[in-house]
Amino acid sequence: MNLQLILLVGFGGAIVTYFAGKVWKALRELFAVIFSLILVGMIIYVYNRYSDEILKIGFLNFNIVFRLNALSWLFAIMISGITFLSILFSLKYIKGRENLNFYYAMLLLVNASMLGIVFAGDLISFYIFWEIMSWSTFLLISYNKGKALNAGLKYIIMSLVGSMAILIGIILLYLKFGSLDISFISANINTVSTKYIIYISSLFFIGFGVKSAIVPLHTWLPDAHSEAPSPFSAILSGILIKMGIYGFIIILYIFWGIKIITTLNPTLNIFTMVLSIIGALTIVIPTFIALLQNDAKRLLAWHSVGQMGYIILGISFGTSLGLAGGIFHIINHASFKALLFLTVGAVEYRTQGVRDLNSLGGFIKKMPVTFITALIGALGIIGVPLTNGFVSKWLIYKSSILEGHPFLAFAALIGTWGTILSFYKFIHNIFLGQLPRKYENIKKAPFSMQLPLIILSVLIILFGILPGIPLKVINAIGISFGLKSLNVTIWGIASDTGTLNTINIFSAVLVASIVVWLFFRIGKKSKKVPQESNYAAGSYIPEGKYHYTVEFYGPLYRMIAPYLRDVIDDFYNWLAERIKVLCNGIRKIYTGDVGIYVLYILFFLALLIFIYLRQVLW
Repeated sequence: MNLQLILLVGFGGAIVTYFAGKVWKALRELFAVIFSLILVGMIIYVYNRYSDEILKIGFLNFNIVFRLNALSWLFAIMISGITFLSILFSLKYIKGRENLNFYYAMLLLVNASMLGIVFAGDLISFYIFWEIMSWSTFLLISYNKGKALNAGLKYIIMSLVGSMAILIGIILLYLKFGSLDISFISANINTVSTKYIIYISSLFFIGFGVKSAIVPLHTWLPDAHSEAPSPFSAILSGILIKMGIYGFIIILYIFWGIKIITTLNPTLNIFTMVLSIIGALTIVIPTFIALLQNDAKRLLAWHSVGQMGYIILGISFGTSLGLAGGIFHIINHASFKALLFLTVGAVEYRTQGVRDLNSLGGFIKKMPVTFITALIGALGIIGVPLTNGFVSKWLIYKSSILEGHPFLAFAALIGTWGTILSFYKFIHNIFLGQLPRKYENIKKAPFSMQLPLIILSVLIILFGILPGIPLKVINAIGISFGLKSLNVTIWGIASDTGTLNTINIFSAVLVASIVVWLFFRIGKKSKKVPQESNYAAGSYIPEGKYHYTVEFYGPLYRMIAPYLRDVIDDFYNWLAERIKVLCNGIRKIYTGDVGIYVLYILFFLALLIFIYLRQVLW
């Protein structure tokens, strides 16, 4: 089975699904599920069947190269898996809305284009797939229209700036090496100067930084994530922003190569250090901005920015442990963030679109599966032991300390504290507290929504208890980059500086759980009382509110709100206004009137005659 066939099924499936919907609506959903599932199966089949495929085309004698290796396979299985689960979730969530042929076709098109990016072995096909992904993403972000259209425009404008930076970098590489084959460029990168490497890498980092939404290129993401349909938000946060991270890995570990990173070159060392500091800032700032959000999806969106900081921090060290932590966190973030967006989607579905955390509460008994899976997702993103997030964060913390950067480790730890506070609010305000009377008859989510939640929850726990399953693949990626092999076991990683053994953690948690259960078992039985009869700190719980502290900090927030503005977003808005003024000025010159254009030509000719006569006479 070759990669061209996989891409043919991906892009062909999008087209077939669109036209199938014109014939019969049920056929559209069936084809969307089948094609996405087939892609999952095809990618599983090609595991460890790594190869290069060259497709020669006549245009400028370029060779299109498709390449499958451990890195591209790992990203491909994440892409196809998250997309399949999101499409399955969409069957009920999106039912009855307009333009569903378009919706499902775009989901499959985004899926296929992301697969094209990770399979691309040359920069021309990489860029083509990158643009297909960007524009189809814009269309899906804008699907709900209204505010969603503004969010989509913000995304595509920033994406175009990033794409132009990538395109300039690609052109300069072609002019320098006469080839766009990634392997050829990486093999000859040591023939150019350090300044050239820094310049080219900076161009790519702008493009990849926009897509991965690292600070200060993050401002499109909160709006896009919160306004897109929840199943696509799961794809957008779970995997699409990782395409930027994939680009960072290509630059750091394939273009530069580990040998260049680890040389005694102070300029490159400073560059990677700056990148790690950006990663630390990306952890801290957005994580605490998330605390101020009352929109559930916007809270998750800001945490998507923050979690990208952990990944950047891990991969910027250039070590086996750091890379393992960064790539493992890519997998983990894909699972728990997709899960969290889908749980919000399930609540939206049953509440007719309510996402305000202060308007919900008490859903634990009405939607128990959604509550349990949301809790597992929250524990995963916090990094509680026995979840996958604990393992990847442990690797990143350890890498920071071993590389002599305790302050970076402390920044990562501060981010975890902020995450705990945010997700206490998230879980409590949706599922705990008092159930509003208008939701007394609310039903649990349909099975087609619950199944993706359960699958993702199982993965979070499975990779938390048996992290060796993904770490073996990740270790193979590190070895292919020339890094030292890690001592990976099914339970974790063993090393001279300490061993991670999740079976010991599991045993300790199990014993503690049994002790707690016995303690409550031998105690007096609890007595149920009406929620309205509960008191908190001497205050009654207002009717219709989940908790007496709703809007408790409202007056304080109104006082400090003017000082909580996103200065980076304000700068981009200021820049946009200046560009708008400039364009309006240019529009006055280019009026579209042929007579005025003739007048411009006459003035230009008169100027040339004047210059000529001045040279002749004087």
